[in-house]
Amino acid sequence: MTEAAELPPAPEQAREVFGDRFADAVRYAELLAEAGVQRGLIGPREVPRLWERHILNCAVLSEAVPEGVTVCDVGSGAGLPGIPLALVREDLNITLLEPLLRRTNFLTEVVELLGLDHVTVVRGRAEEVLGKLAPVHVVTARAVAPLDRLATWGIPLLRPYGEMLALKGDTAEEELKASATALSKLGAVETSILQVGEGIVDPLSTVVRVEVGESPGGVRFAAKRAKAARTGRVRRRR
Repeated sequence: MTEAAELPPAPEQAREVFGDRFADAVRYAELLAEAGVQRGLIGPREVPRLWERHILNCAVLSEAVPEGVTVCDVGSGAGLPGIPLALVREDLNITLLEPLLRRTNFLTEVVELLGLDHVTVVRGRAEEVLGKLAPVHVVTARAVAPLDRLATWGIPLLRPYGEMLALKGDTAEEELKASATALSKLGAVETSILQVGEGIVDPLSTVVRVEVGESPGGVRFAAKRAKAARTGRVRRRR
């Protein structure tokens, strides 16, 4: 087992980004560097760059999220980008969706420890919770899969005219072009690439934005949602 490196002090940019929640952001970084590494959620070699590459890189996603909306962080893992986003934006109602028990246990502990009352942890896969979770305004994700596959999981969870915001790297433009047909079938009506985090992170964080129309996920997923809703109503009557 590789020994984890020491967590560096929080950069000054973190104070600017997190404001009154700065101490909570520091505690989250410590939890990632300690329990996160011990439980295999974060690689030990990532500890020296937790702030710049992970926490701040995710926190600046808030620049692209509208005020007061509902958010589902798909494949939340160790809480990236959902936890940094929650620390910056208390106006958001955020669901951290993650299928693995050891990760949801960690997320639940973090949410309780930091007093994130506007955050809910749900264990499950996106395709399993379709029709069970209320559709959201925004789906977020970070490097959990290629864009076309990620869209298949995330877009059906959106409400009409919602948007998916995916943190991507240098391959963002290439992935977007390769996924054009798949995105169209899933109900996407507009796509764009944003650069966020000016003056906070270098390089800037790259975000792929996929906006949907009145049928998120397309016809096939509309039928699935309707079936899930009917099943839920039958169960409640029983």
